Amino acid sequence: MAYDEGLAELLRGEFGDLAGVSEKKMFGGLCFLLHGNRVCGVHAGGAMFRVGKAAEGEAMAIKGASPMTFTGRKMGGMIEVDDEALSEDVKRKKWMEMAIKYAASLPPK
Repeated sequence: MAYDEGLAELLRGEFGDLAGVSEKKMFGGLCFLLHGNRVCGVHAGGAMFRVGKAAEGEAMAIKGASPMTFTGRKMGGMIEVDDEALSEDVKRKKWMEMAIKYAASLPPK
């Protein structure tokens, strides 16, 4: 398994009974979607959150977050979070709130 199922379970729990949540395996990890829009994902070594460009600075200000890059390029509006920071409930909940809010602002796919 390329991702930690325990981390995936933590992220699943953050959605509670929110309608429209689905999961999709991609890029060697597991991605969580809200009405077809990416919210977050778990992969080997941590997770990513799609918080949107407007909230990126606020999300990055929380210790444990860093810019997300893919093939050497920064992906605007997305952050990378390490395993240690994910284990902290307050931080994880804040990043998840930002990511759900952003995904909910997008039209369903």
